[in-house]
Amino acid sequence: MATTPPPAPSPALAPRAEAPEVTGALTGALSACCGPLAREPLSVEDAERLATVLKAIAVPTRLRLLSMIYARDGGEACVCELTEPLGLTQPTVSHHLKVLVDAGLITREKRGVWAYYRPVPGTMATLAAMLTPAPAPVAFATAP
Repeated sequence: MATTPPPAPSPALAPRAEAPEVTGALTGALSACCGPLAREPLSVEDAERLATVLKAIAVPTRLRLLSMIYARDGGEACVCELTEPLGLTQPTVSHHLKVLVDAGLITREKRGVWAYYRPVPGTMATLAAMLTPAPAPVAFATAP
C-alpha cells in the first residue's frame, strides 16, 4: 500500500532549508579536475573519489532513482513517492538514496516525517564533461 505524502507547502510560503554543503565524493573529485580525463591523469585520491561516484550510479535502481528525481516537476521527490514505482520497500529505497547523497549526487531535506531529495545542481553535467574526451585540435591548411 502506497503512502501518500502531505501536500507540499507553497514554495513562496514554505521555509526552505538551505542545501547543505555537499561534501560527498563527487564534489572533491569533480571540482578538483579542470577537464576531461584525457587531459591529465587523476591523482590517486581523485580516482578513488570518482570511483565512489561511479559505483553509486552503477546500480540500476540508483540510476532509476536519479532519473525519477530529475524528471519530477519541481526537481524533487519524497521518498514515499519513489517506493511504489520501484516495487521496493521504503528502507531499501532509503538505503539507495543515502548512497546517492553520500556520493554528492543528490541532497536530502527533512520536512516533518518526510524526506525530500533533489539533484545537486551541475553535478551530472560536470560528470559528463569529465567522461567526454577532449576534442581533437583542428589543423588548418597553410597557403603555399
